[in-house]
Amino acid sequence: MDVSKLPLNALRAFEASARLCSFTRAGLELRVSQTAVSHQVKALEDVLQVSLFERLPRGVALTDEGLALLPVLSDAFRRMSDALSRFEDGNYREVLTVGAVATFATGWLLPRLSGFARAHPQIDLRLKTNNNRADILADGLDCFLRFGDGAWHATNAVKLMDAPLSPICSPGTAARLSKPEDLVHEPLLRSYRLDEWAMWFQGAKLPPPRARGWMFDSSLAMVEAVTQGAGVALVPTAMFSRPLASGAIVQPFQTSVLTGSYWLTWLKSREETSAMQKFRLWMLETVAE
Repeated sequence: MDVSKLPLNALRAFEASARLCSFTRAGLELRVSQTAVSHQVKALEDVLQVSLFERLPRGVALTDEGLALLPVLSDAFRRMSDALSRFEDGNYREVLTVGAVATFATGWLLPRLSGFARAHPQIDLRLKTNNNRADILADGLDCFLRFGDGAWHATNAVKLMDAPLSPICSPGTAARLSKPEDLVHEPLLRSYRLDEWAMWFQGAKLPPPRARGWMFDSSLAMVEAVTQGAGVALVPTAMFSRPLASGAIVQPFQTSVLTGSYWLTWLKSREETSAMQKFRLWMLETVAE
């Protein structure tokens, strides 16, 4: 069927009616009468030669044909709306969807992100916080700020900064710790990277104890548990400068271990857009300051 011959108003009337399950509510949304919506839907059914709704005594119900058409039109109208919303005052705003591990987002990126907005007001940046195992493609990300060694399959990776890990704990727990050996008597909270504590104890020239603390997939949640006295956590302390400065948490020992760094990543199969390039350059410049 030649799509150009389909009446746009009738398609909008059907999509609204199907989504709202009512010609009356669709009319209110589209600012036309219920009768006008009904006529537009009937005109579309005549063109398609199928019934899209069952007319019931109290409302309408989608037919199988209507159910098949609704998601296609909803997606099309949503994409049109997204594209049109990028035009503002005669200028086109580029959309940039950035994923970031929550620790980096809250501990480093957010306090500086207003600088990017000032430098690039034409870019509509959308930030998603993910854990480190997020999927760039499945999550619809242009780029992803993540922690690791930089070796991700089919992925470009630009190193931003090292992230050495050190123990942190509550002030009450810190009062019991006079030397690293004292940690063997405390619950050691863990991330899904199970070798971190062993590496830290090796750096402190101590045999690693058997880990017996809770496990977390988020450093933010782990630090919250620390503030409540649940144990000692091994975290990138540079990402927690504010709670450390306030005294909410304490770094009892200066020994640190480097298990990874923060990287800006994007898929090799994805051509770098202008917005992606501007964000990459801004990140590198800001990290270097």
